[in-house]
Amino acid sequence: MSNRALYLRAAEDLRPNDGQWQAYESKDHCVVLAGPGSGKTKTLTIKLARMLSEEIETPRGVACITYNNECARELEHRLAGLGVEPSKRVFIGTVHSFSLTQILLPYGPSLEIGLPNEFNVATQQQQQTALENAYIEAVGGPGNPQNAKFGMNLYRRSILDRTKPEWRDRDQQQALLVETYERHLRASGLIDFDDMPLLALRALRQNKWLRKALVAKFPVLAVDEYQDLGRALHQMVMGLCFHSGMQLLAVGDADQSIYGFIGAHPELLQRLSEREDVETVSLGLNYRCGSRIVEASEYALGEERGYKVPETAATGTVHFHPLTRGYGAHADHFFSTILPAIEMRNPDLTPGQIGILYPAAFLGDEVAQAAESHGYGIIRTDANSLYPRSSKLMRWLEQCAAWCCDGWRTGNPRWTRIVAEGGRLFSEALVTNEKKREFGRYLLALMWQRRDSQHGIYDWLVEVRHNLLSTLVLFGRTLTDDKIVLDTFVGRVGPEGDIENMTLGQFSGVGEGNDRVNLSSLHSAKGREFDVTVLFGMDSGRVPRANASQADIIAARRLFYVGFTRARSELHMVYSAHNPSPFVTEVEERLVF
Repeated sequence: MSNRALYLRAAEDLRPNDGQWQAYESKDHCVVLAGPGSGKTKTLTIKLARMLSEEIETPRGVACITYNNECARELEHRLAGLGVEPSKRVFIGTVHSFSLTQILLPYGPSLEIGLPNEFNVATQQQQQTALENAYIEAVGGPGNPQNAKFGMNLYRRSILDRTKPEWRDRDQQQALLVETYERHLRASGLIDFDDMPLLALRALRQNKWLRKALVAKFPVLAVDEYQDLGRALHQMVMGLCFHSGMQLLAVGDADQSIYGFIGAHPELLQRLSEREDVETVSLGLNYRCGSRIVEASEYALGEERGYKVPETAATGTVHFHPLTRGYGAHADHFFSTILPAIEMRNPDLTPGQIGILYPAAFLGDEVAQAAESHGYGIIRTDANSLYPRSSKLMRWLEQCAAWCCDGWRTGNPRWTRIVAEGGRLFSEALVTNEKKREFGRYLLALMWQRRDSQHGIYDWLVEVRHNLLSTLVLFGRTLTDDKIVLDTFVGRVGPEGDIENMTLGQFSGVGEGNDRVNLSSLHSAKGREFDVTVLFGMDSGRVPRANASQADIIAARRLFYVGFTRARSELHMVYSAHNPSPFVTEVEERLVF
């Protein structure tokens, strides 16, 4: 089937939904306000496939900016199903990746923004050293310099034009600390993660030719999860789309904005949607959650939104579990009593369709310990996971491992996708088509010899690291921290480590490793969905936190709502009987009456 036939066939699924069809048919700037489970990713990807086929002539293409690498992978997967493979025509990645790969790396020396001719991305250790030196110069006195990092970075993201008096007037010491820290980085030929969009925005403002170059390459800019992406991206959108000629397709939901503490501003999405030169579309049909869960989710949010479900939707159920004693006992009760009842009601349910979400990683420790004692495998996405889920290198290795287990037979994951993602990951080493082809051939030979889900992950990683990664990673300016993550993980699963006998299947989450319950912080659960969702530790003082301001309470409500709307068929709230979250109490009271 041709690519055109694939997206045209998929588009017919959008036609019965007026909002989805309107977004698909839109011709100019379009903002899609999409509630939970409303099919926004499906709408976005089918729309992009159509634009690439019908409206944008080769070699021009689209840039699609997402909140994190997980979102980028999901978009790539959906587009691949529509016949759109990653290529130079299609950029999909975070705003940091866009800034680095499309602006700073290709044009750096010509931008006149203070970048060294040859720069690298600072490791965590290099950032720490620069901050310690800057703190001594700019602040002095006692105190841990690392405690100043969060506030310093938030200040950098908040005031984007440093030529204005506000830069120094709002907080002179913070401004001085930022400038001193960045000076130390530049002296070592370095930039950090926050530098990427800030420097890219500065470059776009100062160089009209750069704006023209980007518009020539990408006449369409798509932005997913717009409410979470902050002021720097918003200013890029304003300049590229409303002053330089790019067409904007933005998708988001202010109710799901949960990153205000690091500089997200959901009001930017609302402001964008109210522009006269923008076509705004609302998606109000929830295809994910049962009707009872959708009803209760408005109580969780504390505001009516009028979301509906299809006529064929299941009812769904909401369960409350007030428990006594401590969190360890709560976790044990879940696996000994609540989960067996869930499994009895849902005989086809697998552990991988269960998500247990919590507001703090230490609660995940309690759940993980209880899961192990009851014989359940787990996969964690929080601060105490085996390795950061944000590591692009580790996630790519997971895909390679999955292919070695059964993917080579089933085509999931597809080999072409693994090679393409590896090509982007190691793009600074694979600079010619011949090098990319050689990489693909060598990778295939390496993986083909190790097609066994029972193969020990330690031996597998040592072989892959020695035979493939040792040279490639050296060229990657953004992979230094990933290499540290990999080395740390290899140490943990090795003979002297604390994780014994992990197999390829367990590492990749396939085969015998697929039977694992998902553990995640509420923040990390954004964008995911589970048949059964458990909100664990829903106590007052946790959600919202103790002594919360009004702004904190609003943010906590959004977080609670995001967790709430991950559930397809069953939602369970586990909390201390003597100290329930006021959000839980409100939902229960309103559901009853």
